[in-house]
Amino acid sequence: MAKKKVVILATGGTIAGVGEAGANTGYVSGQISGVDLVAAVPEIVEFADVTVEQICNVNSDDMTAELWLKLSRRIDELSEGGLEDSSQSIDAFVITHGTDTMDETAYFLSLTLRTSKPVVLTGSMRPATAKNPDGPANLLGAVQCAVGFSLDDEPAKNNVWVYFGGDVYDARQVQKCSASELQPMGVDFPGDGAGEVMNDDVPACRFAHRSLEPLFFDISHLQELPRVNVVYFAVDSNPRILEFASSVSDGLVIAGAGSGEFSLAWANALERVDIPVVVASRINHGVVTLNANLAKSPEGIARVCAGTLPPQKAAVLLRLALTQTKNPAKLRKIFERA
Repeated sequence: MAKKKVVILATGGTIAGVGEAGANTGYVSGQISGVDLVAAVPEIVEFADVTVEQICNVNSDDMTAELWLKLSRRIDELSEGGLEDSSQSIDAFVITHGTDTMDETAYFLSLTLRTSKPVVLTGSMRPATAKNPDGPANLLGAVQCAVGFSLDDEPAKNNVWVYFGGDVYDARQVQKCSASELQPMGVDFPGDGAGEVMNDDVPACRFAHRSLEPLFFDISHLQELPRVNVVYFAVDSNPRILEFASSVSDGLVIAGAGSGEFSLAWANALERVDIPVVVASRINHGVVTLNANLAKSPEGIARVCAGTLPPQKAAVLLRLALTQTKNPAKLRKIFERA
């Protein structure tokens, strides 16, 4: 059987980082090209016919909506038309990416891609110049995983995944849960949306899939996304932060305490905020429901609960939702489906 065609799209991150030889810290992200990353893992050719494209080469903290739009459109373009210099259709995609915002990019792609072909993101916690870099093994595993998904007779409804350290995570569920561990990735509800690679060749890649039809947002006509900022609540946080944030935003996400709670002072300040607000939680686990502090919100202005979405993913969804509507009821329905 012919090897599957996998396109690797490089965006930078620690996996492409360079620092003092042998050191795990003190490096600069996004210094090595995707071509060189792949060349350092010659075993990849045993599993797939690989082509590499460089989308950008940045620290993932410098990821932007412009780069998201570029990446999503390029995947769909390649999926539909293939490579110019090849008659072989593309079977799957792997994206190298920094870990800090990998979950946000994965979620954005899961909401905007037209293609049903598998897309697997991966990265590393150590730079390429470390004594024992983890990037090569993760890149090889991501390619194996992408090939495994492309061979599946029953493709998953969710076609965007994160591979890291032998585990595979659903784009909707995955989060970076550690700032320093070699396996930093986890899920908001353990056991839901994560799977383990079953062998060293082609992973079995069968997981529990969400029963709801996936949300989709058409970005083909967009040049930019609405601006959404996340505001973090803590004891004595100045409510004027809300008013300033709303002046430079099209929508807000509040990372509230507990189940999305915040002070009476913040609730009073929200009376003067006339843009959509989504309430999430600064806690990694649990469900957020609308609380009594939102009762005084302006009439006709959306106040929405994030459900189980963490603040950063609630912001991704709100940015896309605002390209379609500001209607409170419609925004709530979108978040109920997320």
